[in-house]
This record gives sequence, structure tokens and C-alpha cells, in this order.
Amino acid sequence: MDALITLSHGSRHPRASAGIDELTRAAGRELGVTAVAAHLEFDTPDLTGAARQLAAAGHTRAVVVPLLFTRAFHATVDVPAALDAAREASGVELVAAEGLGQGEDIAELLAARVRRDAPHASRIVLYPVGTSNEKAAQKTVALGVGVEKQAGTPVTTVPATGYGERVGSSGVAEVASASAHLLPLFVTEGLLLDRVFRMWPGTTSAPLGADLSPIVAARYRAAHPSSHAKV
Repeated sequence: MDALITLSHGSRHPRASAGIDELTRAAGRELGVTAVAAHLEFDTPDLTGAARQLAAAGHTRAVVVPLLFTRAFHATVDVPAALDAAREASGVELVAAEGLGQGEDIAELLAARVRRDAPHASRIVLYPVGTSNEKAAQKTVALGVGVEKQAGTPVTTVPATGYGERVGSSGVAEVASASAHLLPLFVTEGLLLDRVFRMWPGTTSAPLGADLSPIVAARYRAAHPSSHAKV
């Protein structure tokens, strides 16, 4: 059976990689396949290291699911470069899956978090990492609109970095209140998230973490529908 490799951006946060590992294990269990985590930077192993681990265990092919919400520089430049390097170094056939994206399944998951975590009548602030790619940033705003429709409560999008009407700590300060709920669009813990948690006066949700495992499994299956992974 083809293995799964999740490919995260990576983080300097000391607990970030543990969250990625938990998600990867959950997706592997759901698929019934060997699953390992890899990172573009900051954490180890990188994609080449993960592919070599699989090769040493006898695997010849793996599906790589980037844990990225936007299709910007990391998705269009860094991921293809990492795939090329890992294929050459390991000899493992690596099948590139779509990333997490900002589609209906992500909106549904975020809306479920709102219903579970946010007090009644809260105003929701969607807090993504952000991007300098304007088109990708606009899709995140559209994602917020989708969450608003599903959750039935107003949603304002304030990215930590990059492009947006309100951005970063100053943008968060404009919308922060005790009656607002912070909804992170983060896979795992991160320094940018810690920063806003410290200044946020209202309620918060945790990073999406292992709740993303059905979406990771769906990306795996879509990339390689003939796989023998259980359904």
C-alpha cells in the first residue's frame, strides 16, 4: 500500500511538530497506510528525509499531501522543488496531492468549530497565517464568508501577515473584544498564534490539528484513487 507523507510548512514553535505528528498518525489510521510527517523548513525530517525513511522500510511509492491552505509561493515553488529533490535522492515515487485548500470541507470544519466553541451570538474573527499573494488572500476572505453562511454568525477575516484590509496585531486590536471569538486557520500551534492568544480578550478555538485528518485522507484518495487504502 502506498504510504502517506504530510508536508507542513514547519515552525519554530516547540510544540508545532507534535501537532503535525498527531494529524499524520490520525490520517494514516483512517487510510490504513504507513504515514510520516515532513516539513519544508525549521523542523525535521524534510521531505527527502521522510522519503528515505520510507525507502529504507521497503516502500516504493507515497502520496504527499501539503498541509497548506493557500496556493501561493510555498505551494507553487517550495513544494515542487522539495518533491523533485526527494524523488532524486530517495528513488521513491512521490505522488503530489492537492493541499488542504480553502474549499467547502475546510469551511465545514471551521463552522463546526464555531458551533462547538463560540458562545451564542459571538462575532467570529477568522485568523489565518496570511499571504502576500492577493488572489490567495481573497480566497481566504471568501472562506470566511462561507463559514459565516454555515455557522450563521458574522465572520471577519484578519490575517497574521500579508495582504488584507486588517493585518497583524494592529488589525486584531481593531476587532478584538470580549464578545468576539478567535477562530484560527492554523494546522498546529505557532508563534504567530501564541502572539494573538496573549492579546485576545474573548474566547478562542484551538488549531485544527487532527480534526483535519478526514480532509488529508480525502486528498490522498483523490491523488491516487486506485490505492488500496481502506474507505
